[in-house]
Amino acid sequence: MRKVPYISYKVPKSAINHQEMVKKSRFIVDIANTPDLAAAKKFIAEIKQKYPDARHHCWAHVAGVPNGSHVLGFSDDGEPNGTAGKPMLNVLVGSGFGDITAVVTRYFGGVKLGTGGLVRAYGGGLNAAMQMLEVVDKIPELNLIGHSGYEHQSVIEQILQAYEIVDMHKQFDDKVRWRVKMDARKVDEAIELITERTSANAVFEIE
Repeated sequence: MRKVPYISYKVPKSAINHQEMVKKSRFIVDIANTPDLAAAKKFIAEIKQKYPDARHHCWAHVAGVPNGSHVLGFSDDGEPNGTAGKPMLNVLVGSGFGDITAVVTRYFGGVKLGTGGLVRAYGGGLNAAMQMLEVVDKIPELNLIGHSGYEHQSVIEQILQAYEIVDMHKQFDDKVRWRVKMDARKVDEAIELITERTSANAVFEIE
């Protein structure tokens, strides 16, 4: 059986704002908790609306579980290639955080910083802001769906009581149909126990 490789991970407890001046340019860092790509895109759009007259809104996100390549993204938003979004993403990935999006807004002050200066300003500004974050641990959750005979209902309920169940729904027709949201780190163990104690008559799987 496949083993779920989920672990708890750090996420921002709340949004923060941090500002720095670098050679007359103002860099404004906004960070928020964004559990998925839709939330990340919404947050980026909100910051652009908040500072509509700024020249650049560079961003990076890990919009989900850390190290998941499908949730990574960044943009230089008009800055020289590789000087803003990628350094910001490197900071986020290196932090081990998930569910996080950072937008660095720049008001140009008339002094060019050069590529090295930009990398330091964007990456360094974000790194400084990260030190201010309040952190919470997020336990990933998954849905189990399954069906069983009525004769196995009490056995399955007893097994599930041993776990931290976030939500559970049962539908009763020709069988008991289950939908259980629980700690993703425990789903394989729960499925194995249910299968064993019902002699494989109950069928559960990850949705």
